[in-house]
Amino acid sequence: MSRRAIISVSNKEGVVEFARALHGLGFEIVSTGGTFKTIKEAGIPAKYVTEITGFPEILDGRVKTLNPYVHGGILAKRTPEHLAQLEEHNIGPVDLVAVNLYPFKQTISKPDVTMEDAIENIDIGGPTMVRAAAKNFEHVIIVVNPVRYGQVIEELKKGNVSREFRMQLAAEAFTHTAEYDTYISAYMNNLVRETTGEKFPANLHLSFVKAQDCRYGENPHQKAAFYRDPLAKTPGVGTAQQLQGKELSFNNIMDANAAFEIAREFTEPTVVIIKHNNPCGVASGANLAEAYRRAYEADPVSAFGGIVGINTTVDKATAEKMNEIFLEAVIAPDYTEEALEVFGTKENLRVLKTGQMPEGPPAGYDMKAVNGGLLVQESDAGSITVDDLKVVSKAQPTREQLEEMLFAWKVVKHVKSNAIVVTKDKCTLGVGAGQMNRVGSARIAFAQAGEKAKGAVLASDAFFPFRDTVDEAAKAGISAIIQTGGSLRDEESIKAADEHGIVMVLTGMRHFKH
Repeated sequence: MSRRAIISVSNKEGVVEFARALHGLGFEIVSTGGTFKTIKEAGIPAKYVTEITGFPEILDGRVKTLNPYVHGGILAKRTPEHLAQLEEHNIGPVDLVAVNLYPFKQTISKPDVTMEDAIENIDIGGPTMVRAAAKNFEHVIIVVNPVRYGQVIEELKKGNVSREFRMQLAAEAFTHTAEYDTYISAYMNNLVRETTGEKFPANLHLSFVKAQDCRYGENPHQKAAFYRDPLAKTPGVGTAQQLQGKELSFNNIMDANAAFEIAREFTEPTVVIIKHNNPCGVASGANLAEAYRRAYEADPVSAFGGIVGINTTVDKATAEKMNEIFLEAVIAPDYTEEALEVFGTKENLRVLKTGQMPEGPPAGYDMKAVNGGLLVQESDAGSITVDDLKVVSKAQPTREQLEEMLFAWKVVKHVKSNAIVVTKDKCTLGVGAGQMNRVGSARIAFAQAGEKAKGAVLASDAFFPFRDTVDEAAKAGISAIIQTGGSLRDEESIKAADEHGIVMVLTGMRHFKH
């Protein structure tokens, strides 16, 4: 008695060769739709599924394999009882199922996709056959990945496909349907959120695809891997194209993401240099080469071995400046051919191209793993304009000071809390990050800025619990402060600013970053 294989695939890669090999091994091939046409046109004998079901396709093809003559053959164990029932109902057992599903992910990834198109690409019969075959893996070989075709044929030629391999294929099949349903769930939940405004579903299902194994994690004794969101459309680290250089490490990816997220805050040519996930230099300029020079000079010691984020196309002049020191990576929307030639002289430099910078604030979720759980919040898309600022000091800001404070505010948003940033002429002079008290961060920033702090502005990612930071700012020569406000002691800080003749404005918005 010949063995039976059902083949119904959306991805036709390798299916003709696979079907031909199965036919050569004595398999009767049953197929549907486009797969049947492809196999028949290749001259391989095959039956259309209606020949074994005795029932036509209905509902515009929505129902064709949902039939006992299909699923009875797939789900039957090879026990006397099950085989007797198959014989009683004239159902042929199925020995192999090769199915992959409607291209739902590809469909919803299109920018102009309609809900109707998405819904029509939700596969019903395919997942049902996959799950049935995977459940009965002891007796049925299930293949969902074209990469497996050759291996399956080799195993069949040996005469016996091992239980271990069958189980491996079954696990792969259940992963395939689980991933597929996750995409559908995510898409439908997004529609619900758009309709109802609900931010967080009762159940959160995530699906990521492994892009690479990392040599190690944050430290050499930690194993690590990088996973991409297959549905991500917005330019960023996960969707970037690596043009040259060594493989990105775990820390490279983290720092490149930090560099990119700061760079996207600005519209004028801006360069960000990241070290250990904090900016050591950020500057805007009339041109990119000037912006890079100023960002580098803000902290040349820390810049060595850093990662650079840029918000516009990198030109030759900027690339030549960057090549003067050792850098781990650069991430930017694009590069001129001349710039890539310059970078090509440093073959280990990792060069990432994101494509056009995304418009507007970041969307989506920020997720942080904790033991036994996951914290999920909206991405920090908060931003302010001059009109949002509340001047609380007696001293009134100039237009230049207001613009400078907004520059500093955009930077401090991305510095680890407690965060203090000192800037002048749209360039960081001092960055105090990650200290347990705010005045400690301020002292680090002032020490780094030195004499340049005179006339500069200070940004704080949260309010001042005491006036001590304002007093320290006055000693350093700070001329204006932007902070959130909201402390029980706001009046003390405002009074200190007035005593020292410092401009103080409040944002009403906090930017903690832990």
